[in-house]
This record gives sequence, C-alpha cells and structure tokens, in this order.
Amino acid sequence: MDPDSESVPAAQEVDGSVMEGGGQILRVAAALSCITGAAVNISKVRAGRSSPGLRPQHLSGLQLVSDLCGGVLQGANIGSTDVRLTPGKIRSGSYTADTQTAGSVCLLLQVALPCALFTDASSQFYSDHSLVSLSSCARCKCTRVYFTVCVCFRGYYPKGGGEVSVTVNPLKQLQPVTMIERGNITKIHGRAHVAGVLPYKLAKDMSAAAVRTIRKEIKDLYINIQALQEKDKACGSGNGIIIIAESSTGCLFAGSALGKKGVYADKVGIEAAEMLLRNIRHNGCVDEFLQDQLIIFMAAAKGTSRIRTGAVTLHTQTAIHVAEQLTEAKFTITKCEDELSSSVTFIIECQGSGVDNLNL
Repeated sequence: MDPDSESVPAAQEVDGSVMEGGGQILRVAAALSCITGAAVNISKVRAGRSSPGLRPQHLSGLQLVSDLCGGVLQGANIGSTDVRLTPGKIRSGSYTADTQTAGSVCLLLQVALPCALFTDASSQFYSDHSLVSLSSCARCKCTRVYFTVCVCFRGYYPKGGGEVSVTVNPLKQLQPVTMIERGNITKIHGRAHVAGVLPYKLAKDMSAAAVRTIRKEIKDLYINIQALQEKDKACGSGNGIIIIAESSTGCLFAGSALGKKGVYADKVGIEAAEMLLRNIRHNGCVDEFLQDQLIIFMAAAKGTSRIRTGAVTLHTQTAIHVAEQLTEAKFTITKCEDELSSSVTFIIECQGSGVDNLNL
C-alpha cells in the first residue's frame, strides 16, 4: 500500500459523458464538491463533443470554484478529459474569472453563486471577456438568495470584453424552493440594445418586432421594451434583446436573442419574443433555462422543494443525476395534466440534503 494513500481523500467518481455530456456536469459536480467538502473526479469530460475536454469557459469556472474553497485542482488544462477537485474551506473574498475568450457570465455564476452562499461573509466576483446577457442570473428570488449584479461593460461575440461585478451574501442554510402556482402574467418589460458602429434604428426594430409578436397572444397588457444605444457601456459592435415577464405570484420568465451578421433586427426581436411566449404557454413557474439552475439549490436546501415546470430538459435531468450522486438529496418528477387548459406541466420535488453553512 502506498504510505501516502491515507492522506489523499477518496474522490466521488462522475462520468462526464453521460446524458447532456457537457459543461452542465462540470458545473454541478464542482459546485456540490465545494459545498459538501467532498473531492470529486470527473472523467470523460465532454467526450462526445466535436472538441472533447475542457474549453476556456469550463476551465475558468473550475478555477473560480477552486479559488473559492482553497482547493486543489488537477487536470486543469484546455483539452483535459479528466479533472479532479479536492476542496478546502470555502472563503469569502474578491475573486476574478477571465475566460480569455468570449464566454457567458451566467455560466460562471451558475457554478460560483451556490458556493458563495456558504462563506463567512459577502463575496465579490469580477468577470472579464464575458458575453453579458443576464436573463438567467436575474431570476433567483424564488430561492431567497440575495445578490447584486453590476454590468460594467457588455461584450459581444467573438471577442467578448464584457465586465460584470457580482456581490453575494451568505446564508446559514438554504430554505426549500417552492414554486407551484404561477398566477397571471402582470408585467412584460425588457431592453433592446445596440453598441459600436451599429445604428440605433436596429434597437427600435428589435423592440417593435418583439412587441408585435407578443401582442398576437397577449393583447391586454402594456409591454415596455426600451430601445438603447450603449455607446459607453459596451465593448465591440453588436445587438441583442432581453424580455422579462413577471407573474402575480412572483414568477419570472425570460426570452433573449443576440444579433448575427446578415440577420435582420426584426428577426432577432421575434426570436426573443417567441422564446418568452414558449415559456409562458406551458403554465409552469420557471422557464426552460432556470429549471436546471435551481437543482443545486434544491439539493442543498433543508426540507422539501417543489417547482412546477414545462417539459423537463436534458440539462435538468443531468443536474438531478449528478446531484443525487454527490449528495443525499432525492428527486421525483410527476407529470400533471390540466384538462381545462390542455396544458401539461411537471412537478419536480426534492428532499434536500440540508447542508449547513459551518462558516457562520
């Protein structure tokens, strides 16, 4: 027997090629490893992708979590298909993540935000070279998690260049997530933005097209989508739109789209509006993008969480698979059919593992 083997904690094994088989497995596994203090070894990372292994976005997220918990990260290289995280004690502080290329700030927050809740004081995160679209990040009040986001600069593909700062306050323990009744949609608002050399007219075209599309299904509600030219708040040239719908019970839904070369602005607005409408039609309480992001919070919370969703996405199924593997949380999914509205929803229920913040 290796005399040093007893000093190396056993790691839980996670297959990075199963189900969604991408960055979702890395994010959930790394966050739960950090929160629970258990080492994790992720093999076959993105094995089924055209470019297997870690990409800059994934590596930045892993390094951020490792910094948060004073951990030891092995196999942390671009293209690596085997990664091990041995976490230490989670510490508050100021942390920076830089993907070096265009990357999503929301994906970085997906992995870092849950971890920061288990520190001893508030933490600050700074993200560079990010593509900034905060549709998913802004929808966490259902978890009773409080954080602030400041978009310093918006970045556009392919160079990125966005800068975001986030402040997160810790909790003693996560409370269950309960979102069963959606209520009525009471407010729809958003922003259509352009930057760089692109004309302001594109923002107005995106906004107008989005409003027209939503009006076809929602006729009696005021829709306020601002058209903005971000001269001093963006890096590079680009355009995009985000639309948020709020319900009478506090549920939030979003639709967003980014412009591409050769794509008319009204098409971008229509894409965002159709995404929003698709997520409203099913009568669930969360949209398709928030679904999987709640799984970590439900798994770590004390008590029973329940959320009503539309069709359960592969990302959500993957997050549940990893959460059950790395914690004592137990999930069930129940199909619900409403004969009156002909809608089908699903109740995702979780008996949480009840992780305590030992730093508070």
